[in-house]
Amino acid sequence: MDRTTTSHVVGLPNQQRITSKLKQSPTPSLCDTMEQSGNSTPPDKSTRSSFSSVREADSSDLPQNFTSSKVSSYSKLTEEAIDDLPSPPVMATQTQFVPPITQPQSRLHGAWFPAVAADGFQGWKQIGVRGRQASKSYGDLQALKIVWSTPAPPTKKKDPERPGPGQSAIERLPAEILGQIIDHLVLDVPPNGVSARNVDLMSLLLTSRTLHSATLNALYKNITIPHSRIFRKFLTHIAQNQELGTIVRRLDFSHFNPTTLFATASERATTRNLTPETLLQCLELTPFLREFLAQEYIEDELDANVLRKLFFGLNRLQGVDFCGCSSTTFKNAFQSILLSDWPETLSISRLSLHKCITLPASVFETLLPRLGNLTHLDLSGTRVTNEALQSIPHNAKITHLNLSKCRLLTADVIIDFLANHPAVKGLVFLSLGVDARSHQLFDEDDLTKLIPVLPQSLRSLSLKGSKMIASHIDLLRPLSKHLEELALGRRLKIADIDRLFVPDENNDENIDQQLEWIPHSLKYLDLSDYTATELDLITLFGRNTSLLKKYSAPLEVIEVTDDLYARLAKSPVVKQLGWTVTENGSRAWLVRVHDPEDGLRDSGLRSWKMGASFWGMRKIPIACAEVGGMYGSYMFKRKL
Repeated sequence: MDRTTTSHVVGLPNQQRITSKLKQSPTPSLCDTMEQSGNSTPPDKSTRSSFSSVREADSSDLPQNFTSSKVSSYSKLTEEAIDDLPSPPVMATQTQFVPPITQPQSRLHGAWFPAVAADGFQGWKQIGVRGRQASKSYGDLQALKIVWSTPAPPTKKKDPERPGPGQSAIERLPAEILGQIIDHLVLDVPPNGVSARNVDLMSLLLTSRTLHSATLNALYKNITIPHSRIFRKFLTHIAQNQELGTIVRRLDFSHFNPTTLFATASERATTRNLTPETLLQCLELTPFLREFLAQEYIEDELDANVLRKLFFGLNRLQGVDFCGCSSTTFKNAFQSILLSDWPETLSISRLSLHKCITLPASVFETLLPRLGNLTHLDLSGTRVTNEALQSIPHNAKITHLNLSKCRLLTADVIIDFLANHPAVKGLVFLSLGVDARSHQLFDEDDLTKLIPVLPQSLRSLSLKGSKMIASHIDLLRPLSKHLEELALGRRLKIADIDRLFVPDENNDENIDQQLEWIPHSLKYLDLSDYTATELDLITLFGRNTSLLKKYSAPLEVIEVTDDLYARLAKSPVVKQLGWTVTENGSRAWLVRVHDPEDGLRDSGLRSWKMGASFWGMRKIPIACAEVGGMYGSYMFKRKL
């Protein structure tokens, strides 16, 4: 509204003033009038749904929370366009009428032209059309200069200090260092499994040629598949651009959850996203694959052709994990490839058949003799036999070995294997635990033979479920100087266990032992074999026991049976001694509360734990990665 109009309206009543304004703008609908009168805040256009749309609610903390709309948010508006933006200043735009030459007196034919800039014309976009700035002509006549030809772009002065393309400091870094930097931006698993991920990397792809190449490597090197739609999208990409498949080094299904998108098996079968055929096609397109991480949710997709491709068709494959795969389909597929012509040596160095309880002994007798490069072997809960264990090639260099709950193995064979087999001289992780309620592997005499032959390279040892006596503490004391994790067997008293942390004081002849005492290195102690009635809590929290005292450091975690969690969580004595109680699934721990005066707390990360930071893992990791998904459940949530 210009000043002239305002001067005539100032003295009018409110009703006439509103009427005067409405004459100069389109009439809004009833809905818009009610919204403006009830809420002065303009609507948030970023959260308004489009017609018949379904989108994730960004403002919600709950995953899988969607907003949907079947009616367009624009359908309630009248035909006249209403612009919420402030109106442009009104200009006194002058126009000129040019009559036709043949009919100079005609007002019907001819053309209207805007005046030149000197007469007040400021560009086509400033002409109001039904309340909107609707003209899009030629950029306001080249920024009001009335230029009808495209002018030459202005020359920019080049900064002499600015590096040329591909010559910036970050682009000149070695490819290995640049890849390490970009890897910190990679998000393998989205928060809820279906939201957008790696958005930063998508932007980084458009930065420069050098960063584009390095970012592609980071994006496709380690592929994590949380649900079948991601797998279909990935397969489509590498099928259309097969050079991308050559970048892939890891296929990780440990986070795969089939119910993320589809509630029933029939729905999943209808989509045909992840099938034995598509999985085989994916393996064909990733010829340089090094790690294949599967689990029980995709066991039915691991048919004979897929297994044959894994063992015979990928010469660079190093790590394979079939954690929890125990279906009849998986067992039959594995048995069928036993009849194939196996090579003398397989390239696999890390193998996990953790909880593959249905595989027959013939699988291990065929597979283990061909693993000359073996370093990690997890056979927990399987039917591996004494013959298969002894058939492991002597040139193998096993550092991680899990033989927990292997009922077909005998104590004398395991002791002989650990004492004499060249492949296990550098063991770092060893689990020989059993469930004492249903099976016993080692008795007192067996442990007396076993403990002295264990190598000094050990950092984690589980003797859970074995039958122990007080004299075994003397055998374990030398191991406690380099062990960080120790799971004890049954029948020990708290006073016996306490001897691992302090020297003997009752005997005057042990003065030399006290002077030569070397502190322990234990971070984690597993006492979960002791039930609520067997564990003497009075002695454990007593004054004469050092187990929970401050000078028992670096001990940080004591695992107890989950039956004790509720009782310990309510006990004020636990907090007074500087400890707290935590639980996860079927496991419970006493955890020392960190004192800031002691400096930084140990993160728990170790090279031999391969990405895990918690103590007391029950499954051997096959790849260096952050623990989560189904693997995290088997490692830290379930009982042995």
